[in-house]
Amino acid sequence: MSESPPPPRPDLAQTTPPSPAAPSRARGWLWFLLIVAIAGGGWYYYDRFKQQSAQAEAQKKAADGKKGIGKGMGGPTPVVAIPARKGRINVYLEGLGTVTPLRTVTVRSRVDGQLMRVHFREGELVEQGQLLAQIDPRPFQVMLKQAEGQLARDQALLANARLDVERYRTLLAQDSIAKQQVDAQEALVRQYEGIVRSDQSQVESARLQLTYARITAPITGRVGLRLVDPGNIVRGGDATGIVVITQLAPIGVLFTVPQDNLPVLLKRQKQDDRLPVEAWDREQKTRLAQGRLLAIDNLVDVATGTVKLKAAFRNEENELFPNQFVNVRLRLDTLEDQTVITQSAVQRGGRGLFVYVVKDDMTVTARPVTLGPADGPRVAVLKGVEPGERVVVDGVDRLREGTRVQLIKRPEFKPSVDGTSGARKKGKGKGKGKGGDAAAKGGPAALEPAGAPARATGGELDAKPPADAAASGEEPAKKKGRRRKPPPEGEESAATGAATPPPP
Repeated sequence: MSESPPPPRPDLAQTTPPSPAAPSRARGWLWFLLIVAIAGGGWYYYDRFKQQSAQAEAQKKAADGKKGIGKGMGGPTPVVAIPARKGRINVYLEGLGTVTPLRTVTVRSRVDGQLMRVHFREGELVEQGQLLAQIDPRPFQVMLKQAEGQLARDQALLANARLDVERYRTLLAQDSIAKQQVDAQEALVRQYEGIVRSDQSQVESARLQLTYARITAPITGRVGLRLVDPGNIVRGGDATGIVVITQLAPIGVLFTVPQDNLPVLLKRQKQDDRLPVEAWDREQKTRLAQGRLLAIDNLVDVATGTVKLKAAFRNEENELFPNQFVNVRLRLDTLEDQTVITQSAVQRGGRGLFVYVVKDDMTVTARPVTLGPADGPRVAVLKGVEPGERVVVDGVDRLREGTRVQLIKRPEFKPSVDGTSGARKKGKGKGKGKGGDAAAKGGPAALEPAGAPARATGGELDAKPPADAAASGEEPAKKKGRRRKPPPEGEESAATGAATPPPP
């Protein structure tokens, strides 16, 4: 009996072998993703390199713009030159000073009592003799009445004693009494006369105490903050006081100068004891007041090597305030007929100080100079420059020996109507002109001379209506919300100079 073959397994019968195309499809996706990644990376680095190149080009253009149009085009370098002139130079001795009042008084009470009222406002100016405060006067009024009563009593006793002396002298002439009794009565009269004089002094003292109950200003000046409030008991020995008065006009300034300048200063003081002094602000831009030298200290500070000086100022307009910091300039001498140039023209090099002098052939040469005293922005030249020679004061950083230059005027700041610095605003239109951007960012368009024709910026603010449009009453194209009409086909644009293509 033959055996039958085994039945096929269901799981093996239904399983299909894998297709050979599946691995190929997966590898295709991997290659596709790799190509996309390489392309994206290449585009990223290409775009970044393009941006860096554009930035480098912009920086180069900006640097070329700062160097000036003349130099960038290979022409002469624009500079500002001012001729040297003959003039007068003031020789100053400068120092740091502090405003110090000539007189400061702490107002105190001379008597003990209760502070009833104050008659001043804090910080106001008061005159000498003006009532400031009132102490309770009643105790002093009582003391005055007591002294006056004692004086009246002793004056009555003195008068009676004098009458007795006259009677005793009459009786003595009649030989009715002894001489000793008359002498005793005369001594009693002299005793009463002394008592009366003492009583008169007590009355004057009481009146003076009553006067001290009224506290008045001893000097003219400005009062500070009140130190004692009304109602408090004040005493004559209080160190605090009631208020402090500071004299403001005139006022003093204490300043120091190096001890090396002391011999010249003493010599000038002998010639003129009213040397002029100027007080300037902290930045030395504004002169606050003018005064005169008042005194020189009698010793030198060994710690700093300086000597103190004191100047007085009228200060009628309250330009100076106590404890204010000022720069002091003491004028020692005035030099006439000096060659004067601007300090900004002086340069410092390896061989010392020099200036650039513009020659007749419009080239510059470096000229060593010997400088003298300086007076603000001006300085005297002792050697190196003659009057009339032109020295460069602006643009020296682009010069060297023999550089050809072009003289220009110093640019002035001219504010516009709306208070801006005068630079043109960026156009608000949708045009793509570069003039507005350059003017706003300080680019080449901002360096245009004042008389140059305006460039088209593509913005609506810079567009000007034609004369015939203004005459006919038509609305200009720069009004907000309206665009300029495109030029006809084939005509060139006035802004770009390129032909406008016809519409498709």
